[in-house]
Amino acid sequence: MAAASFSRAQLDSFRGATVPDLLGGAGDTPTRLLFVGINPGLWTAAAGAHFARRGNRFWPALHAAGITPRLVDASAGMTADDRAMVVDLGIGITNLVPIATARADELTAQQLLAGGRALVESVARIGPAVVAVLGVTAYRQAFGVPSTSIGRQAQQIADAELWVLPNPSGLNAHESLASLAAAYRQAAVAAGLVT
Repeated sequence: MAAASFSRAQLDSFRGATVPDLLGGAGDTPTRLLFVGINPGLWTAAAGAHFARRGNRFWPALHAAGITPRLVDASAGMTADDRAMVVDLGIGITNLVPIATARADELTAQQLLAGGRALVESVARIGPAVVAVLGVTAYRQAFGVPSTSIGRQAQQIADAELWVLPNPSGLNAHESLASLAAAYRQAAVAAGLVT
């Protein structure tokens, strides 16, 4: 797809918009690894694809980790081939809070708590082997566990193994592409997607 360009006014018009979950449907490979973002950004909502903003390291990290065989460029939306590839690999994507904001810190504590409850219901319905929440601060707020650290958690969500991993946003300066790739690969190994 050609690179997208959105004006500030166009992006602002997507405040409160939602982006559908990326999940397999009937006859598709079951979701083995469910990635959970905090909420869609405005660029993601405008493009209609998860982790679409240029500078977000989600797709480059998945490729660098060997989880996806090619780099996905979702900045103008996902191609049908890329969408099929992700679903066929057993990867799903959702968000704690479905509504788009310019920054995740615009979300309220109530929105995050409601998102945590909704995630538990979604995981029970979808049935992934592993859930990877991308953002430790949001996870702490959504589930009321202030001392959570990055990595595999002792508790589960529904029957799924739970990982809390670093957020791939370019605003998360504590993480490099290599460290994100290493963290995401661990969850993919646990889900049986890579060895």
